[in-house]
Amino acid sequence: MTAQLACSVGDVPLGTALRVELDSVDGREIAVAVVHDENGDFHAIYDVCSHGQVALSDGEVEGCLIECWLHGSQFDLKTGMPMQLPATRPVPVYPVSIEGDNVFVDVDAPKPL
Repeated sequence: MTAQLACSVGDVPLGTALRVELDSVDGREIAVAVVHDENGDFHAIYDVCSHGQVALSDGEVEGCLIECWLHGSQFDLKTGMPMQLPATRPVPVYPVSIEGDNVFVDVDAPKPL
C-alpha cells in the first residue's frame, strides 16, 4: 500500500494534532496523529502513548514535540523517541507528504527508530 489521504491541510491548524484512522496493507486500522507543528511542518505519529495507552492527538504540541495529556510524556515528532518520562519506549512515526491541500501518510513505511 502507498500513502493514503489522511486529511486536508486546513483540518490541522498550526500547533495542533488531528486523529485519523488509516488502513495498513494487512487490513489493520492504525490510529495516527497528524501534527502541524509550530514551525509549520506536518508529521504523522502513532496516536497511542507508549506509557499510558491514551491518544497523543489530545495533547499539546510544543515545537517539534507532542505531550501526552495524561502523564506528561513528550515524544519527538521526527523520531517518535520519548523525551520526557514516564514514557521510555518510542512510538512509530510515518512518512508524510503534502500534495496541494492534502496530507498523505504511509502507515506501511514507518520511519526507522
